[in-house]
Order: sequence, then C-alpha cells, then structure tokens
Amino acid sequence: MGKRIMIDPITRIEGHLRIEVEVENGKVKDAWSSGQMFRGIEMMLKGRDPRDATHFTQRACGVCTYVHALASVRAVEDACNIEIPENARLVRNLLSGVQMQHDHIVHFYHLHALDWVDIVSSLKADPVKTAKLSANVSGKPETADYFKAVQTKLQTFVASGQLGPFNNGYWGHPAYQLPAEANLMAASHYLEALKLQAQTARMHAIFGGKNPHPQSLVVGGITSVMDLNPARITEFETIWKKTKDFVEKVYIPDLVAVASFYKNWGAIGGNNKAFLAYGEFPEDNAGKNLLMPSGFIRTGLEVEDLDTNRITEDATKAWYDNTGEPKHPFNGVTSPLKSDVQYNTDDKYSWIKAPRYAGLAPEVGPLSRVLVAYARKDKAVQDLVNGTLKKLNVGTEALFSTLGRTAARGLETVVIGKGMGVWIDKLRSNIASGNKKTYQKYEMPDKAQGYGLSGVPRGALGHWIKIENKTIKNYQMVVPSTWNLGPTDGYGNKGPVEMSLIGTPIADPKRPLEVLRTVHSYDPCIACAVHVIDPDSNETYKVRVI
Repeated sequence: MGKRIMIDPITRIEGHLRIEVEVENGKVKDAWSSGQMFRGIEMMLKGRDPRDATHFTQRACGVCTYVHALASVRAVEDACNIEIPENARLVRNLLSGVQMQHDHIVHFYHLHALDWVDIVSSLKADPVKTAKLSANVSGKPETADYFKAVQTKLQTFVASGQLGPFNNGYWGHPAYQLPAEANLMAASHYLEALKLQAQTARMHAIFGGKNPHPQSLVVGGITSVMDLNPARITEFETIWKKTKDFVEKVYIPDLVAVASFYKNWGAIGGNNKAFLAYGEFPEDNAGKNLLMPSGFIRTGLEVEDLDTNRITEDATKAWYDNTGEPKHPFNGVTSPLKSDVQYNTDDKYSWIKAPRYAGLAPEVGPLSRVLVAYARKDKAVQDLVNGTLKKLNVGTEALFSTLGRTAARGLETVVIGKGMGVWIDKLRSNIASGNKKTYQKYEMPDKAQGYGLSGVPRGALGHWIKIENKTIKNYQMVVPSTWNLGPTDGYGNKGPVEMSLIGTPIADPKRPLEVLRTVHSYDPCIACAVHVIDPDSNETYKVRVI
C-alpha cells in the first residue's frame, strides 16, 4: 500500500479542485481528481427563452466567458437552422483568437511557468550572461542593464521579506533544472507578459463591448455594427500585431529554451492515448472548413472524423442521482445528491461528471487540437511541430506528455495569430466595399434541438439545447475541464488527468511540484492554499504556492 497525498485546493487554477495521489517507490501509483464545486446553471435555464442562455452560460466561468457565449449561440443557431453572415463569422473568429492568445500567454507565464522556473535562483544570475542567453534564444534580446534592473526589483522583494506575486513557491526544489540565467530571463518575461495581457484583453472590448462577459454575440450574428469601421479595425489590428510579435519573439523562444532543460518530461504525463478536438475558426459560413480541424484520435496519430452521437456522460462516481447508463448530452440530467455528499474514492468523489467518446476518456485541449491537425497533415502545424521537435532533438513520442501539452499550447498560438491577420484583412475589405451585414433574421421554432461546439483554450466545449414551446426544455454543457478533470466512470476507466498523473516521479511528498506540473499543463487557473496530508503520521503539511 502506497502513501496517499492530498492537494486541496490545487492553486493557480479557476475554481476548486482536489487532487489525491497514491505514491509508491517514489512514483504516483494511482490518482483521483475531484471537482469541489457544484455548477447547476443547466437547472437555472429550464423554462427560459433560448436567447437568454448566452448570458447565463458565460457566467459559468470568470475567465472563459466569451467562449461559453459562442457555444450557446451556436447551439440555438443549430436548432433554428441559421447561417450567420460573413462579417459575424469573422468577428467571432477574431474574438475567439483573442481568447486563445490572451489565455495561452497568461497560462504559460503566470500559471504554469513557475512549475519550471525557480524565481529565487534568478537572484544568483549574471546579467551579462543572461543578456547573451537572451540574444541566442530570443527574437527580442535585452541588455545586461535590463536584466540587472529586473534582478534588483526581485532582490527588493526578497530583502523586504515579500516576494510579491512570487511568494510561497517551492523555490530550491530539486526538480528545478534551469540555470540561474535562464530563470532570470524567464522572470523578466513573466513581468512583461503581465503588462501585455491587459492590452490583449482590450481587443475583446473593441468588438465585444467589454471584457469579461462580452455582450456583442446574439443568436443570428453580432451586434457590434457601429464598431466595424476603419478606426476600430486598425485599433484592434495594432494590439494584435503587438501580441503576435510577443508570441513569436518571446513566448515561443522561452518555451523552447525551458523545454530544452526538461526533455525528460517528454516521457511523463502522457498515459492517456485518446484525444478529441471539436475544431475551431470556421473559414466558411457553413462552418465546414476549420482553421484548427476536428477529429478523434484513438491511439497514435490515426485520426477519425468527429461523430457527436458518440458523446456520453457518466455520473457513477459523481455526486449525482443519475447513476444509470451513460447519457448523451441531449438527454443529460443534472440532479445533484441532496444529502450524503461524502468524498470516497471507492464510491463517489466529485461534482464533475465523466464524459466519454466511444466509451473512451479522451484528453481535450491544445495538445489534442495540434495532434489532430498534425495527423490531418495541416502544413502550418506540421512545420511548427517538426521544427520544434528538431530544435529539441526529440521524436514525436515526446508530444504525448506534459512537456508536449505545454509546447502545443504555444505552437497553436502562432497558427491562430497568423489566421487572425487574414480575418482582419477580409473584414476591412468587406467594410470598405459596403458589405456591412452582421445579422441574419430568423424565427424561433416551437420545438427543436441543436448543439454548439467550440474549440476553446482549455479544450472541447459543447452546449446542447432542447427547445419546446419556444422555451428551454433541457440544456447541458460539457466543458473542457469536465473532459479532462472528470472522475473514474462506471466501467473503471479513469479520467485524462488521473491517467496522466500515474507514473509521475515525486521527489518530495511535502512539496509535490511534479503533480502540479502535470495538472497545470491542462490549464485549470486561480490561486489559493495547498494542504498535503501524510497518512503515516497524520501530520498536515500546509504549503502555499502561487
């Protein structure tokens, strides 16, 4: 019997997540992922006007607000058989692209990088050597004086006894491998990214009205008619160019530089072999041709076409009454247990259901999208992936790992950023030629059903709606974190994160940095406190991380 470690709550994520692992001989032998907060939005929607759903569902999260609104309007549009105008498609693509760029930059630098970068070590770095390193790896090299100024700022934090945003990390952990100069370079770019992400988020407000919770999406198109003018398009384009420049000249070089010191993680965190991608960024109004294609990978790099009829949700190990046969989302039931909600890994242990595709538990997210695009021989993706693998001198097997998951997020940011340039040009051309249509009229049917799929920063997002008497009869949301962080199903199949953690080496059970690396690679987000329990002594280790 191994030693059990419980991390509750996981930090640097959005929401409340508990991860429990059993460690034996220095490695994770078994793992359990438990969502600690009930959502229930689906229950609130019953009986409401279908057009209200977009405003409710985007409140499911304070980060991914736009993408829930998009999936919701797509679901109603599918039920009403609506094809939106080209300008609406272009603006929606641009806003989705903003979400990707913003989220991926924030994830790499502010949520995940500190699992690999030892901030305190950067105080020992030589600024001259750091400048030379930056010149070798970055497309935007900085001077020794610049790095000295960053180092002085960090030293001020340390001397005052406060590391500010870097407080309470696992500094000095033996799993950190970067030299001091690489740590200093990464720390400086962490601070740069803090400033940039605020500007990138502004792009949502330009065509969306505000951020978070943009208000420009409606069933049938968009409402930002007055914003589609040369000045606003140029304003959007200016920030996009700055963000794209940072991604290509700082984010990707940093990603490759950090990865070069952690090649062993190309063989950790990849036990789950199935991958699912809904695809995103329609290149035609019918939504058949996508910049990031859809598909399902059962194993290896053999891709199958997506069939939404094969999606089910299992609630056997979740705190719900409906524990019968797995249900398709159209027939999904959200009926929480009214009492006896107890955490028991042998029985029920999570508020998250267990989604399955063809009975399997596929991973969703950037890695899934990149693998599907790579398997479908998308040239842009293949060139980026092959070029990165060559720089790191590793094979394609390294993609199926925690390291591959982290790298894929950066690589798709490049592809999407370039796609945004095409959509900006097309939107500008349409407006200049007098094509300003942004909305398609429609009639709400008495009875219908539809679904809206979206490939969002954290993975495959789907909304399913049943309409009766022009109101919502049933509504189900199957979100990326449900796919990735779901529990074991009724057939004993573990969820993707649970599977990914098995085999992970643990150097220090009191500081489970390695567990955080794999969990964070899936991009849950927001910080709190971590408690680690030693079952041998019953001692509780209280550890704060950022």
